[in-house]
Amino acid sequence: MAIAGGERRILGIDPGSVRTGFGIVAVDGARSRYIASGVIQAGRGAFAERLHTIHSAITEVIARHAVTETAVEEVFVNRNVQSALKLGQARGAAICACAGAGLSVDEYSARAVKQALVGRGGADKTQVGYMVRTILGLRGELREDAADALAVALSHAQHDRFQARLAGSSPGGAA
Repeated sequence: MAIAGGERRILGIDPGSVRTGFGIVAVDGARSRYIASGVIQAGRGAFAERLHTIHSAITEVIARHAVTETAVEEVFVNRNVQSALKLGQARGAAICACAGAGLSVDEYSARAVKQALVGRGGADKTQVGYMVRTILGLRGELREDAADALAVALSHAQHDRFQARLAGSSPGGAA
């Protein structure tokens, strides 16, 4: 879905049970423009309250910035199963806020996000942050969670452009 002038507003989410990053970019064709970013501080209190904080804050961000699309980073399961479960629940709270606003949610692995922005799936967070600032023409530092969320949004935009090119070049595909 696009807003005035064909511009799409993509909300990228880097979920976490203590801190959830969000980043919004406006996309019009091949151009991406920074709209907003930040970190939702869910804190370290009761887990149900933290999930509620994430859900409420994402709902507010969507409404405030006229978001038209959302993309969220997938859960990476390492050794700590308990942490992975909490991360999954935080992701669920964010995804429910998006679905509640009538938005579809696309999901991307951290490796796919790094590959899309840096060209290497094993890139470190410093490289990802640098590319986010470069693509969006931002100066200064971004909080790590916000930079990661903007990276997810930019990856989604790039994925859509790639899919549109494939559709336009395939037999019977629409341009």
